[in-house]
Amino acid sequence: MSRNNYTFTSESVSEGHPDKVCDRISDAVLDAFLSEEPEARVAAETFATTNRVVIGGEVGLSDPDKLHEYMGRIDEIARACIRDIGYEQEKFHHQTVEVTNLLHEQSAHIAQGVNAAENKDEGAGDQGIMFGFATNETPALMPAPIQYSHAILRRLADVRKDGTEPALGPDAKSQLSVVYRDGKPVGVSSVVLSTQHLDPDLTSDDIRAIVEPYITEVLPDGWLTAATEWHVNPTGKFVIGGPDGDAGLTGRKIIVDTYGGAAPHGGGAFSGKDPTKVDRSAAYAARYLAKNIVAAGLADRATLQLSYAIGVSKPLSIYVDTHGTGQVEDDRIETAVGKVMNLTPRGIREHLQLNKPIYQRTAAYGHFGREPEHDGGFSWERTDLVEALKQAV
Repeated sequence: MSRNNYTFTSESVSEGHPDKVCDRISDAVLDAFLSEEPEARVAAETFATTNRVVIGGEVGLSDPDKLHEYMGRIDEIARACIRDIGYEQEKFHHQTVEVTNLLHEQSAHIAQGVNAAENKDEGAGDQGIMFGFATNETPALMPAPIQYSHAILRRLADVRKDGTEPALGPDAKSQLSVVYRDGKPVGVSSVVLSTQHLDPDLTSDDIRAIVEPYITEVLPDGWLTAATEWHVNPTGKFVIGGPDGDAGLTGRKIIVDTYGGAAPHGGGAFSGKDPTKVDRSAAYAARYLAKNIVAAGLADRATLQLSYAIGVSKPLSIYVDTHGTGQVEDDRIETAVGKVMNLTPRGIREHLQLNKPIYQRTAAYGHFGREPEHDGGFSWERTDLVEALKQAV
């Protein structure tokens, strides 16, 4: 029997966190190739450390000779990301950082399994399992701990970048412990925030005075009380941040990127991967379907799993668990899911219009729980399958 009264904790990291710098660069590289060729195959990985960024991976274009032509833009792309994030530190500066580009042509053996042919549809780019999740505990149908952990850091990034709070630096982490009563979030038992600051003389109390109004602003009324514990820059000074303080790598924040630990994760990272990679596209489809199940009132919570084999187009399995909150049997929802959406890699890409340069914006503050955008960004957050699902069950 599920618990109704408990405390659950999730964390988020800012766009200036070393791993997120790498996610951002990898997705910016992906967007650049998709802008030139919507069907481009990209798997870009980034490593960052003191005064150094290394980009590697594979790229597949319809004309392989064009790859060399586009490669000259990679250095500029990486520097633009670092500049926009806000790094102008002595040992990590967008103008002086050394950028090494090791991208190469996609493996022909991978391509032959993925490419469509006369006797087969486009196959999945890899084997794996992908999960989607939704819950009605927040307006975005996301778990409250991760949704508000993201919201805190997005707000602090806004006031840092617009000049309202110039003392703040790009690197930051947040963590919220949310109290649940009768299965619903009702308050915050502790707030943890570590944020880089540019003035070395600022104390933890000084930083709390800066950030507390913004944290209060983004959390629901009444969630912060006199009993809430605060831990702001608990180690003291935090002046050296980003890849100069700790190395970064693409794909190391997969729980931050998804549901903050409130739902299962298949293990695949997102950033830098084009939508033929089901690690990314099928995880987006699973979130899309789970969100529409909850939005349709078929359940208060829904977990959806998809599985694939490399080179095979159809999913091997579809699994739905509504955690005892379903209005109909879970197997009926599973059947309905397969009716309302084509879950082959091509079907997902076409339904959600994923062959667009829309990925750089996903690299920080979560891939889920965001507003769908007019150019197709975050299309997997739409709730346009509600009526179709209702009819299908």
